[in-house]
Amino acid sequence: MKIVVDTDNGLAPWRQVHDQVIRAVTTGVLTEGTRLPPIRQLARDLGLASGTVARAYRELEAAGWVTTARARGTVVTIPDGRPDPATLLLAAAGEYAAHARELGADLDIALNAVRSAYRS
Repeated sequence: MKIVVDTDNGLAPWRQVHDQVIRAVTTGVLTEGTRLPPIRQLARDLGLASGTVARAYRELEAAGWVTTARARGTVVTIPDGRPDPATLLLAAAGEYAAHARELGADLDIALNAVRSAYRS
C-alpha cells in the first residue's frame, strides 16, 4: 500500500493517512494482521512529523482499525461493526459536499466535479 499526503488539499495530513489506511482495509488492500510501517519510518517517507503519523495511528487504534504492541508494532485489525463501503462513501460524500459549499460551488458544479473525477 502506498500512502500519499497532499499538503495543499486542505485536509490535515494525519487525516489523509488515517483515511487512506481505512480505505485500504475496506477494499482488501490491507488484510487483518498486516503490519503497518513504524511511525518514524512512515513519517520520514512522507516528509511529516512523527507526531502527525502518531496521531493517525492513535485515531485508527481508538476506532478499532489497528492494534499496537511493542513487540509486534502496529497491526491491522477488523473492527466489530466495521462500516460497509456504502456507509464510508456516504461519509466521504458528506465531507465533499461541505467542502463544495464552503467554496461557494452550486450543486451542478459539485456534481460535474464528481463526474469528472470519477471518469479519471
